Amino acid sequence: MTQLFPPGTDARLRGLALVGAAVLVLAGTFAFAWARSDGAWRLGVPAPQPIPFSHAIHAGGLGLDCRFCHAGVERGAEAGMPTAETCLGCHAQVWNVSAQLQPLHTALALDVPVAWASVHRLPGHVRFAHAPHLGAGLDCATCHGAVASMPRTVKAETLSMGFCLDCHREAQPARAARHAHQGIPMPPLADCSTCHR
Repeated sequence: MTQLFPPGTDARLRGLALVGAAVLVLAGTFAFAWARSDGAWRLGVPAPQPIPFSHAIHAGGLGLDCRFCHAGVERGAEAGMPTAETCLGCHAQVWNVSAQLQPLHTALALDVPVAWASVHRLPGHVRFAHAPHLGAGLDCATCHGAVASMPRTVKAETLSMGFCLDCHREAQPARAARHAHQGIPMPPLADCSTCHR
């Protein structure tokens, strides 16, 4: 019978399979590392805002409390973003001739919300409320970083599941008893249904 393939074809095929497997492992390792990098989580990257708002001036220099602009933080799931009325309540008297404030005047005239870009957005399957975290004594900077010193707001923490679980595993709410999940003792705040729908 005539040989269909030249000698050494098996060796070349095995070599190609080995190189292909190595490329797949390297690509998987790179993808795994990138998914956990600061760039993938957009840490340190400011979101484009309709006006160049500075927390360093407002919260840092002027000492405004976070709740002044983020009024829903103590009672709602979301902290809320400042309305044009909130901003113009001060800026009608102070620094009111700046063209940078035009988006606020436009939003007020059209009766639409200011189009703020959220820096911290959680996935839809995550159930989160600020109020219990404030009630537990957490400071805004715990999750949001030193916002009072940020000229442009950036994400300081990943707010990944691992980030949240690090706190939840250590937290011991009053009157809470540890329970078991699949036979493994677990603090109640680390139970999946605490944060997931």
